Amino acid sequence: MSAMKHIVIGTAGHIDHGKSSLVLALTGTDPDRLKEEKARGITIDLGFAHWEAPGLSVAFIDVPGHERFVKNMLAGVGGLDAVMLVVAADESVMPQTREHFEICRLLHVPAGLVVLTKIDAVERGMIDLVRADVEELVAGSFLEHAPVLPVSARTREGLDALASALAGIGAAAAGRREDGPARLPVDRVFSMRGFGTVATGTLVGGRLDVETTAVVLPGDRSVKVRGLQVHGERVPRAVAGQRVAVNLGGVDTGELLRGQTLAPAGAFSPSRVVDVRLELLGTVKALRHGSRLRFHQGTSEVLGRVAVSSLLAAGARDGGEGEPAAEIPPGRSAYARLRLEGPVVVTRGDRFIVRAYSPPDTIGGGLVLDPQPPRGGIRTAPGRARFAELDPATSAGGVQATERAVLLLAGEAGHAGVPRAALTARLGLLTDDARRPVDQLRERGALVAVNSVLVAPSELQGIGRRVLELAEAYHREHPMEAGIPREEARVRACQRAAPGVFERVVEDLVERGRITATDRIGVTGRAEVGGADAEAREAVASRYREAGLRPPEPTALAEALGMPAGQVANLVAWLVRQKTLVRVDALVFHESALRQLKSDIVAMKQASAGGAVKLDVAGFKERYGMTRKYAIPLLEYLDRERVTRRVGDSRVVI
Repeated sequence: MSAMKHIVIGTAGHIDHGKSSLVLALTGTDPDRLKEEKARGITIDLGFAHWEAPGLSVAFIDVPGHERFVKNMLAGVGGLDAVMLVVAADESVMPQTREHFEICRLLHVPAGLVVLTKIDAVERGMIDLVRADVEELVAGSFLEHAPVLPVSARTREGLDALASALAGIGAAAAGRREDGPARLPVDRVFSMRGFGTVATGTLVGGRLDVETTAVVLPGDRSVKVRGLQVHGERVPRAVAGQRVAVNLGGVDTGELLRGQTLAPAGAFSPSRVVDVRLELLGTVKALRHGSRLRFHQGTSEVLGRVAVSSLLAAGARDGGEGEPAAEIPPGRSAYARLRLEGPVVVTRGDRFIVRAYSPPDTIGGGLVLDPQPPRGGIRTAPGRARFAELDPATSAGGVQATERAVLLLAGEAGHAGVPRAALTARLGLLTDDARRPVDQLRERGALVAVNSVLVAPSELQGIGRRVLELAEAYHREHPMEAGIPREEARVRACQRAAPGVFERVVEDLVERGRITATDRIGVTGRAEVGGADAEAREAVASRYREAGLRPPEPTALAEALGMPAGQVANLVAWLVRQKTLVRVDALVFHESALRQLKSDIVAMKQASAGGAVKLDVAGFKERYGMTRKYAIPLLEYLDRERVTRRVGDSRVVI
């Protein structure tokens, strides 16, 4: 973590209530940067400023208050550490005051305060009336006990008290973690002469370093971080909680848009289907199953449709499997699936806002439960139960909720397992602390790590049982073979398993003495069988032993023994695996015949008293009374066994 704490504070409030003037008075920076904003005297798009207190760096995001620019406001309030709700003393609470406040409440902004501006324009009694209106508005919310500070940006009355209160909020804020993946929702893109493409945003997690690579999502466009600026100063590294301007290589300005996200490759995965817990405001119409809406998260806005799964109990703050429903009534919460018309970059735990399709009024917000849900019914009993399993509100939260979600996904993944990357991209476990419950599951044996995936032990046990069943069945059908071919066992037991899972199961079964495993897998103790099979094997082995270097033809051997040719072939294969017989090219010899041949050749060398001993094909045939059919394979066998070495058309005994 950096020595300096970095936090983000946003403004909220109705148009012309003095938000930008307040930021200018506090920081000395005018957040209105556009010509049209200065000409019209209103904020149209996001504005930014910087303020510092001892040990604290604050990035201010000034948002537009006009109802026509709420979507721009939403692009700035995602991931705030605190909010300044601004209410003009000469107008009190207005429509956008309420909408902005509800947005901040739905996004679970953790802290904030209320600033009563323009107090120089009213009598003191009016300030008390406005304060009462504000207290009524925020009752029961995160701002219920927040300071309400009268301020005048023009006369600077109350600014010192405001600065002190902001410093207190900063001291109490948890701060941002830097040990997770960088995540920068892009809110502005422009080109700067001499630098090229520049993207700006608030770094909501992790850190960015100069000369590192990243991807732009959606789109998966690879880019290079050429340079970084924080509050106008070039820096080698930007950390979570800072407003950052990133000079990017490998992309043109026309290829970047507000709503995209800059992140490390593989950290996040765009999705068009998202399972959520959705809360509807009490002042809007019911939201029917299938309704079209606008989804806002981070700096992105995407159209989509809602599929309602089930309602939560009225007034309940905890989750849980609820009753099926065809709509979400005003003021109620429900589990739902959002099918979006474009991809979004979200992970479990992200907060979002939804607005009506037309007119685009804010109607609710909620929490992402699964950004990449599996196919399946969401209104069935198992579908409704799945939402409850993923909802952090259905338990004490923290470790228990994380463990429950990880185990659910591992069970659904089956043999394929849960990739470690999904802990970030899908489960939102962005930091080392957040992933600690996963380590605890592994330590308890509730999860097994196999290479890059996490697998439920029950899945490994199921594969193990299937391997044993396959091997047993193969032994019954092919009693003379050592076992089922290894690849056949893998495909039949767990074809879709992640790499390494099958090998892990086989290694465990071998260690437990349940199987033998080479290129074939056999059940321990089944390789040897007695009775008639043993007699048949001995009969075949005896014929090869008696034949010496002129082994019998398989067909003639089958006739001589009165056995089917297939049975003889199985017996020969089994004897080869036991190394009683040895294959030499297309021929099969008894191992004793080959052993005697090697001894005979070595004796020839010893009898020569150190002189060179040569063999050619003709001499070899004559010595052992065989045809070329047997002589050539046997001479090549002696070469491979390093008994002889070929020199031209002859062999030299080594």
